[in-house]
Amino acid sequence: MDKNLTRLAVALIVGAMAPLFDSTIVSVALHTLSRDLHTSVDTIQWVSTGYLLAMGVTVPIVGWLQNRIGGRRLWMSALVVFLIGSVLCSLAWDATSLVGFRIVQGIGAGAMMPLLTTLLMQAAGGRNIGKLMSIASLPTALGPILGPVIGGLILGAADWQWLFWVNVPFAVAGLVLAWLFMPADGPVGTARLDVVGLVLLSPAVVGILFGLSNASRTDGFARFDVWAPLGAGLVLLVAFVLWATRRRSAALVDLALLRHRPLAAAATLMFLMGASLYGGMLLLPLSFQELRGTDALGAGLLLIPQGVGSLLSRSLAGRMTDRIGARVVAVVGFAVVLVATIPFAFADGSTNQWWIALVLVVRGLGLGAVMIPIMSVGFVGLDRPDMPHASTITRLAQQLGGAFGTAVLAVVLAGAVAGGEAAVAFQQAFWWAIGITAFATVLAFLLPGRQPAAAEPAAPTPAPVSASASASTSTR
Repeated sequence: MDKNLTRLAVALIVGAMAPLFDSTIVSVALHTLSRDLHTSVDTIQWVSTGYLLAMGVTVPIVGWLQNRIGGRRLWMSALVVFLIGSVLCSLAWDATSLVGFRIVQGIGAGAMMPLLTTLLMQAAGGRNIGKLMSIASLPTALGPILGPVIGGLILGAADWQWLFWVNVPFAVAGLVLAWLFMPADGPVGTARLDVVGLVLLSPAVVGILFGLSNASRTDGFARFDVWAPLGAGLVLLVAFVLWATRRRSAALVDLALLRHRPLAAAATLMFLMGASLYGGMLLLPLSFQELRGTDALGAGLLLIPQGVGSLLSRSLAGRMTDRIGARVVAVVGFAVVLVATIPFAFADGSTNQWWIALVLVVRGLGLGAVMIPIMSVGFVGLDRPDMPHASTITRLAQQLGGAFGTAVLAVVLAGAVAGGEAAVAFQQAFWWAIGITAFATVLAFLLPGRQPAAAEPAAPTPAPVSASASASTSTR
């Protein structure tokens, strides 16, 4: 990659480390926060739920904001919002204030995550996408490895407030690097905000995420606070689809892009990958704690081999995606995850720990290989103005898939625990995770193969594309 693209990638990755570390660090601290802030576990869960819902509200509007104020300005503004939220969280005086400040953090993170992908894809111009995404996914790979460990170490040596001060160096460094290395860009159009689309889509995402987040509690999907918001969210989502289909490119999110087969396949697989990844991240640490008696830090340490495997496969997956196409890499990656999840359907508290570590390394290799082609293939063949919409679609798919997978596996696990011993319950839940991964493996065959060189943007014809894009944008 050229020097400017590399600098841009470094600036974005450093800034993105803050929200991606933050979510995994805080996840291990809920018990401590509940104790120190003298509140119930149900209340303190809003530290995570509020953050998640704030992200869900923000993601749909990121594309419009980028067009209105420019990518560089939006990135730095979102990073400042996240930085302010982090400092305020460290100063929180009770559970209510902490939840409120976590919502501020979530707004910043919700803008940064889809924007990270958009800016990199637009700068790449369709070339070396696999290699670029292997670099861009570094924070996603490092977060699950280092986040729980860092959180456990901080809680063992200092007060919980320091959990949020960890974000500050990353955010400050990210701002400095963005100022130095990100190209100055301005608004690319004067598109009006699709207010109706926003009123439909953001509450739809919030309702679905909120409903699914409550499914892990007693009675699962039979709870009123599960099916009511989930049903309302689905109704609003259908209404948005009908509205956006009529508005096409003028909609908040241009769903007409889903006619582009690579994007449609990538969004579907992002949903399933989110279900497999986040569902596994629910089952694995819980099984270590319930069956092996480890604490949260111990469970985080046991998951390090999976993160190491994910790191090891990223670079190769990026090169192979560019060389042989997304289909083969994704199919092989999902198949590896599938095979490496099966041993957990037979494991119990006496299973050899070194065997588990080896299997987790292999599972991580598959997860790392899957992530790169799916994240990159959806942008193949898209024009620059369409990339923010594609980022929003894939990001929402991953977020909703993660919530869905976590909810389903939590309900399955709870039902199995009520009917038998814990080891058998976890084995049944892992079989469900295996089924989700098997379905994803089959669907991965729908991804496109290697793209011909002629499909990349041609250097001699930038002007017509730019003019067309500008005209298209100004009509939105």
